[in-house]
Amino acid sequence: MKKVLLLLLTASVLVGACIDLDGDYPAIDETLIDEIIVDTLDETAFDTTIVPAASPAGTSYDYGDADTSDDNIVNTTFDRVISIVFGGSQATVTGDENGIVTVSGNRVTVNNTTKEAIVYDLSGTASDGCFKLYSSKKQAIRLSGLGLANPSGAAINNQSKKRTFVIVEGSNALADGASYTETPSDEDEKAAFFSEGQLIFCGKGSLVVKASGKAGITSDDYVRFMSSPTVKVTSSAGHAVRGKDAIIMTAGEVTAATSAAMKKGFTSDSLVRFEGGKTVIQVTGSAAYDEEDAEYTGTAGIKADKLFEMIAGELAITNTGTGGKGISGDADGYFLGGTVSVVTTGANYGQSSNGFGPGARPGSTSSSSDNSVSAKGVKFDGNLTISGGTLSVTCKSHEGIEAKGTLDITGGVVYSHSGDDAINAGSHLTISGGYVCAWSTGNDGIDANGNCYLKGGVVYAIGSGGAEVAVDANTEERYALYVEGGTLVAIGGLERGASLKQNCYSASWSKNTWYGMTVGNDTFAFLTPANAGNSLIVSGATTPTLQSGVKVSGGTGLFADHAVAGGTLNGGSSVKLSAYAGDNMGGGFPGR
Repeated sequence: MKKVLLLLLTASVLVGACIDLDGDYPAIDETLIDEIIVDTLDETAFDTTIVPAASPAGTSYDYGDADTSDDNIVNTTFDRVISIVFGGSQATVTGDENGIVTVSGNRVTVNNTTKEAIVYDLSGTASDGCFKLYSSKKQAIRLSGLGLANPSGAAINNQSKKRTFVIVEGSNALADGASYTETPSDEDEKAAFFSEGQLIFCGKGSLVVKASGKAGITSDDYVRFMSSPTVKVTSSAGHAVRGKDAIIMTAGEVTAATSAAMKKGFTSDSLVRFEGGKTVIQVTGSAAYDEEDAEYTGTAGIKADKLFEMIAGELAITNTGTGGKGISGDADGYFLGGTVSVVTTGANYGQSSNGFGPGARPGSTSSSSDNSVSAKGVKFDGNLTISGGTLSVTCKSHEGIEAKGTLDITGGVVYSHSGDDAINAGSHLTISGGYVCAWSTGNDGIDANGNCYLKGGVVYAIGSGGAEVAVDANTEERYALYVEGGTLVAIGGLERGASLKQNCYSASWSKNTWYGMTVGNDTFAFLTPANAGNSLIVSGATTPTLQSGVKVSGGTGLFADHAVAGGTLNGGSSVKLSAYAGDNMGGGFPGR
């Protein structure tokens, strides 16, 4: 993996002698991307005169990125600009003094054997064309009002393994064909926009990519989005965006959608990192049998094989597919900042020998069957750390947030509402800070298969009742729940035999009612659910007071408006609290 994958944003801003890229560009015709693929291109949607045909040697670009790595285009000076205008019976080329461009109709091939770093400025429209690039030097592909479709393969096929900047100016659209029939046997061609090397997107324009044959955008190295284009990628046959070594979202706006079975919105064999910008991912495809891997595989909004990092920015994921996940990682995950929303509404896929599957009792995470795929919100096979930002997960059919290893929450706001365990750890689970709501309608609110430690923060946990409690630990294997600090509201009770180093109290509760709890000078108000377990257990650093039927003003709304921190409590009636000894009966009654 390249060293750029280890770099984070710095505060410095680089400036240089640059071309002024400000200007008025035509708005994209939203029907254009469909028209391209059926050979009825609307040529009036693109203005091919908005960008100069060529620029002098020494050209550089600056879009205000603070990044100091070579991924920032301001750090590259280009030697030449070659302008290629698609349209009519044949594309036209200017600025090619070395004869490296060949043209056949609107099919353009570049073989750069020079030592020059070149900007290829692409504009115009063609419904049966493509741009293919061979080069041993880094370069830039500048999209300057381009509408390009290739019925027999990729619209842009970059065979260069060097860094390629994609400068997006004006409105642009790319589309592939339903089948790839012209790919040489010794080359890859994996997407409507494919690259062997790194793809670094920058600019101020918009790009729409529609794929019906393979993926939308793919790099066999990594893909990075920087300041600040608007990119929309859809695929009905493959992943929306794939970066083999990484996908890094630094700036801009990206919408990625796939409707294909087993495919992902963002996927990488290594790293997926969010450093800023706004990302929306939509997945609708179902799980299916993967012939290549000889196993059943589900879809996901994001799939990161080695590492997932949410540092900053906005991320929203919806997955409606059967057996579909929001975020899936084969190793570790980190939520350090930013805002994340995950909604999965699909059913579990297949049937296991223990009864797990569509229509079965949600809850059992083990399966001896080969054809079951769980529909989860956030799942990591390694460890999960949440230390900042906001993470909101709604999952209909299975775990909301799950780590097969340890799960540590030290800060941030976490909300998980699911039909199975809302928050689940395959090993130890520790909450030492932040605001956490774990609400299950069919199982435990918080479930640790090792020890569960509540050490700090504010925790609002709701279990479905019966054997399913608000906070659970694996006592069957001689692990335990430890309540050591923080503020706790647990509807549905606690696991029997809990170690209560901080005093806990039980009370009765009523459904759909606002309660206010005061611990010292801090207030926490919460809305009770319509249905949940019998017991209400509360705890705080000092003896709490509890009121029912309160009205709340001010404060900070939390957990999809089911709680308020730091508000002013008005009215209500006092609720009697009884000492709780850990028997899980709690002296409470079912929600009424």
